Amino acid sequence: MARPEKIRLGDLLVQQKLISLDQLQFALEQQKRSGRKLGRVLVDNAFVSEDQISEAIAKQLSIPYINLKYYNVNLEIVRRLPENQARRFRAVALEERNGALLVGMADPTDLFAFDEIARLLKRDIDVAVVTEGQLLETIDRVYRRTEEISGLAREVSEELGDSYIDFGTLTDSVGLEEAPVVKLLQTMFDDAAQIRASDIHIEPQESRLQIRFRIDGALHLQTETDSKIAQALALRLKLMSGLDISEKRLPQDGRFNMRVRDQAIDVRISTMPTQYGESVVMRLLNQSGSFLTLDKLGMPPDMLKRFREIIQRSNGMVLVTGPTGSGKTTTLYAGLAEINTVDQKIITVEDPVEYRLPGINQVQVNEKIELTFSRVLRSALRQDPDIILVGEMRDAETAQIGMRAAMTGHLVFSTLHTRDTAGTLFRLVDMGVPKYMVASSVQAVLAQRLLRRVCESCSEAHIPTPQEAEWLQAEGVAPGDRGTLLHGRGCSHCNGTGYHGRMGVYEMLEMGQELVDAAAHEDSSYFMQAARSHLKGRTLLDAALREMKLGRTTVAEVMRISNQVED
Repeated sequence: MARPEKIRLGDLLVQQKLISLDQLQFALEQQKRSGRKLGRVLVDNAFVSEDQISEAIAKQLSIPYINLKYYNVNLEIVRRLPENQARRFRAVALEERNGALLVGMADPTDLFAFDEIARLLKRDIDVAVVTEGQLLETIDRVYRRTEEISGLAREVSEELGDSYIDFGTLTDSVGLEEAPVVKLLQTMFDDAAQIRASDIHIEPQESRLQIRFRIDGALHLQTETDSKIAQALALRLKLMSGLDISEKRLPQDGRFNMRVRDQAIDVRISTMPTQYGESVVMRLLNQSGSFLTLDKLGMPPDMLKRFREIIQRSNGMVLVTGPTGSGKTTTLYAGLAEINTVDQKIITVEDPVEYRLPGINQVQVNEKIELTFSRVLRSALRQDPDIILVGEMRDAETAQIGMRAAMTGHLVFSTLHTRDTAGTLFRLVDMGVPKYMVASSVQAVLAQRLLRRVCESCSEAHIPTPQEAEWLQAEGVAPGDRGTLLHGRGCSHCNGTGYHGRMGVYEMLEMGQELVDAAAHEDSSYFMQAARSHLKGRTLLDAALREMKLGRTTVAEVMRISNQVED
């Protein structure tokens, strides 16, 4: 493409009747006094929008205008232009097109920037116009400080060279704030907090080190770098969490606390020896943020009303079930927060303590010193509690103690890993809890899953794939009953995934007398039949399909959770 011509922005906007001569004159006078760019002065005075300026320039130069808010950014292509140069030239590499690289520029008439970008990339480039605001937002979201992380990783790798790590020397050096490995970790944690990552995975491969973040339940590649730094990172993290730095043959678990972006973060770390070094996974628990209230969980109004009534009872057991990461603890704490009053003694037994709630007594299980769930639960019952939360029913002993507590005047909350509500009772029986005890103590079982939300910034109508259409038909969803099917095209706001945030879907089985009698029956089919009748039209899958029809989630997401709840 030929170099773009220089144009006078003010004259162009007047010519296209986007501003008046008086407005231009006023803006030019302000520009002289402030030294700001004319376009910024015009936008700040609301004479014209950034989009209008970009569209006018695109029309004048006969080049494309691209709205980055709805553009599916290719991370590999974007990163061809280093972040510092992207910010300097207000430009972002977008895509290969007709043998040239398309570059979005806030000012495509900046001839120096055009020449420098072509020189840096050693490519023929075509230019599109983008707004400066969207461009900077895209740079912030897409680069996500990857250049800084990669640069620090290279620095660590160069310092280590080809030699083995000397534990004594490295232990002393990494204590300094200036140490590159510490800077790398600080940047990594800051980046994770910025993009709402729940977990960080540091995984050595044969020749590369892979760092991935889990966001909204899905893993995303953050960066890849030289595998030589893997041992240095693992060592520093072990030091921070009090693990044995000389032990690389066995898995280890630890924790440490840190502050990131004014947030108190509790980091749970797990190391595991692999073929190419120690894999490190960290769970990030934000201790600063408030947890959701019951009203914000997304339960249907009738279910929410019944759940509120159940947790106000003075005794019995309330169970929340679902796989790891499905929001069970969040739901339980939302319930605890609502009934946490000065006249109630509440004790929680957890591993780990994920939320901090003023006014309650929270106990952290520690298996290393034999401070187990069952041992803490026995002790808690001697503390005159009204309400007890047991983080998880891990074994028969804990389950039986909890059941007895529920039968003797205590309200007990806990969780289990089962597929649905009906299967929860049989899971307890399989653990060795007598059937009569389960039937008489359990008040309600709530099953839940988290669905990814369609990104509102890039959502569009979705035509089901043949596989999706076949699945919908099999589930009894006719073409005329599909509602508003949407998906996310992928944009900078959602990092190209098409999803942003998650929502809960729920199924609740309240143990009325009919179900209690059926649960006590020797033949389990009696209970399953009664449960199916009770849940008709109100299963997890029914709830997920409703969200799909409203355009809040996708067919693919509903199919994903259907594999978890159907045999």
